Amino acid sequence: MLKTVLSLPAELIRNRRLVLTLAKNDFKTKYAGSYLGILWAFIQPVVTILVYWFVFTVGFRAGSQGNLGVPFVLYLVAGIVPWFFFQDALVGGTGALLSYDYLVKKVVFHIRVLPVVKIISALFVHCFFVAFTLILYLCYGKLPDGYSLQIFYYTACVFLLVLGMSYVTSAVSVFFRDLIQVINIGLQVGVWLTPIMWIAEDALADHGLLLKVLRLNPMYYVVDGYRDAFIAKVWFWEKPGWTLYFWIFTAAFLFLGTWVFERLKIHFADVL
Repeated sequence: MLKTVLSLPAELIRNRRLVLTLAKNDFKTKYAGSYLGILWAFIQPVVTILVYWFVFTVGFRAGSQGNLGVPFVLYLVAGIVPWFFFQDALVGGTGALLSYDYLVKKVVFHIRVLPVVKIISALFVHCFFVAFTLILYLCYGKLPDGYSLQIFYYTACVFLLVLGMSYVTSAVSVFFRDLIQVINIGLQVGVWLTPIMWIAEDALADHGLLLKVLRLNPMYYVVDGYRDAFIAKVWFWEKPGWTLYFWIFTAAFLFLGTWVFERLKIHFADVL
């Protein structure tokens, strides 16, 4: 199984042109037929950010967050941008085999690359929102610095985490089509359990055990990391215990996902 996991990068490199072509086509065709086309990929998340900003800034009058001393919109965007990537990539990765069922049925096609195609498609949108975040911070007089380079690291964190998860969910969804609905519900709950609109350390100051439980969510590490890069100015290696936990969790999911995928893939063509 270790050999199978380690062979994935080489397989992606060999098929890099095919993967990129499929990812670009997936990105373009997702909104084909609509008047605004791919603009919808950016409009919906921007509207979501504006709604959250209005509700919490105007409705709940959240001016700045704790000791960070930044406007709420900066705190919000730094946390919600990686969540958008995770959400889009997981939903897309889960339905990868169903979307490309005609390729799954081809004996010679390397179907392991299909979840990667969906994740790269989501990555295109994520790059736009990272640029959007940098511009927004510039508007508030906050220039990017060396800490901002950590965005590449945390983007890779999300990529590998969701890849392992997608291998499990995409394989299972072939046999249990309702899984995508379960995941959508889980994501609706997860966006609130992950401290995107609130600071867990402040809200749960008197509930240390609950805070530790919430930190078991690997996306907590990523969201906190984006804020470290943009706001707190903390390097990821300054949190060695948390970083180690994240990579153990991610590696475990990569192995589990690969194992599940390999065990079930002989049945994919028959079921689809």
